[in-house]
Amino acid sequence: MGLFSTARNARRDAKELGDGVWRRAYDRFGRSLDRVHQVLEGIEDDDLHNALILIANHLAELQSRVRAICVEAQAKNPSTGDNVPHELYAVHRMLSKAANDLATTAQVAAMSRLDGERWGYASAGLENVAMRADLVAEGISAAEAEMAKHR
Repeated sequence: MGLFSTARNARRDAKELGDGVWRRAYDRFGRSLDRVHQVLEGIEDDDLHNALILIANHLAELQSRVRAICVEAQAKNPSTGDNVPHELYAVHRMLSKAANDLATTAQVAAMSRLDGERWGYASAGLENVAMRADLVAEGISAAEAEMAKHR
């Protein structure tokens, strides 16, 4: 059953996202989100784990919004190659920045984890992780607002 659902999802992705820049923008965000979740694996301190899970869950909720932007962009300006459609250049730039900010969030979460495990929960610096996560959310909101200009 898993094989068939994977194939069905791949066909749906190809149809909705294409094979160009919009698909890659969506995939890049997903890979960055995976990095955040990898940081969470094996955290022994429950308080630290729960705090980081809340942030990671908030970030995971953004993935459907990124997909919606990419699907709409693909429908408006289809892409099959590496060239970003000029009309939606700003949207692509904002999505790329959000994915980069998400990767940075994963790095900050990893440093927070190390500090929390070494010196305790109070020293974890979770406010830095939350600040980075907010930058990701702001970037997605900006991409949505820019996409709305092109409807």
